[in-house]
Amino acid sequence: MGVDSHSGVRRDAVDGTDSGAGSGGSDGESLAESQLLKVLAYGRERDYTGWDLYDGESSRLLGLLPIESKWVNLCFQQVVRRAPVNLRRPLLVEKRRNFMGGALFALANFAAYDLTGDETFRSEGLGLADWLLTEAPSGYSGYCGGHNHPVQGLHNRTLPEVPGVVGTAQAVRALLAAAEYGDGRYRETARSAAEFVYEDLDYERVPAGARIKYKPNDTGEMYTLNANALGARLLLDLHAVFGDDRYRESATRILDYVAANQTAAGGWPYTEDPSSSHLSMDNFHNGFIIDALLRYEAVCDDDRFAETIERAVGFYRGLFDDTGAPHWDESSVYPRDIHASAQGIVTFSQLGDSAHAGRILRWTVENLSDGDGQFYHEQRRFYTKRITLMRWCQAWMAYALATHVRHTSGIATDHVLRPDEREYPIADGD
Repeated sequence: MGVDSHSGVRRDAVDGTDSGAGSGGSDGESLAESQLLKVLAYGRERDYTGWDLYDGESSRLLGLLPIESKWVNLCFQQVVRRAPVNLRRPLLVEKRRNFMGGALFALANFAAYDLTGDETFRSEGLGLADWLLTEAPSGYSGYCGGHNHPVQGLHNRTLPEVPGVVGTAQAVRALLAAAEYGDGRYRETARSAAEFVYEDLDYERVPAGARIKYKPNDTGEMYTLNANALGARLLLDLHAVFGDDRYRESATRILDYVAANQTAAGGWPYTEDPSSSHLSMDNFHNGFIIDALLRYEAVCDDDRFAETIERAVGFYRGLFDDTGAPHWDESSVYPRDIHASAQGIVTFSQLGDSAHAGRILRWTVENLSDGDGQFYHEQRRFYTKRITLMRWCQAWMAYALATHVRHTSGIATDHVLRPDEREYPIADGD
């Protein structure tokens, strides 16, 4: 019921020699292409609807309780999140389509369309983009979105109508891409997200540059560094399309602030004040920051952050074994999370290190999937949580596979997903 030992999957599925394998120029490419089509089929067959990591409050049983309590909410949320088996079905947790997940699936479908020429993928991507247009909450200065379920924190509770910069940044990329595969009506909606960043996330100048909040209801007592990097990435994507220098200048200031908070080790803590979060320099959030810095170089043709990136890549590489297995953070190997695997494939593909990205992919298919496009949450020291989450597992792996395919297969790229040209040192033997 969701837990097994560290057994592998079918060797033919891992090698890319099964009947669904693609025809890429290497085993790694064949594996990425075949897995991309399989993970998209998994999502399409379920209308991209499923469970999510922090969806315990969606339990119908919780809704039947005659009390409203932060501690009861946290109990349901964290027990569902941390249990070694999937409790969502017995707790009647509702399956939903996730805003960020929809954006990632849209981007992956567009890549599959470029790879295969199959109109189904283009249609699916545009359908998801249309859905994203309908999901923006009202009452904000520009386009935005967030989780489709409540999330209880120790200090506040975020309701579904409260958006955040992380999901918004991915949705903006999906809408800009949709304009390339459909028509231009998606662009202006995407462009309005800049005002969400400036106004609702309280863009402000600080001595190190500029910073923004993660969500409009944040108190300003703590600032999330990877969320700032993604806000800068959002503005850079808009600058690449519209050429508005205000977006580039604001993104530069935000990334100056992020770079100023880089540690001596080369990585970033989750928050500006490391003591404000239980998370340390975890794997995938550091990958987010590197991606934003690479996007700056690609869009601005500027090496302003070259030294920052080089130090960050050195730190980030140490968060993976030579086999491609991800570590949780700089001090803990476990849990080996699917999100860390996906982000590693994305980041090393963009760095031009397709060999290491391929090792991460192969390890992930062998250890965190059924080999047929269904991916699992995490590997613990003595067992694997064979729980499939539509955004956390499937959407992120779809996007990771799409990124890897775009960087290795020579398929057409659009302005949002084009490979970055600058090269950074690749480890010896790669």
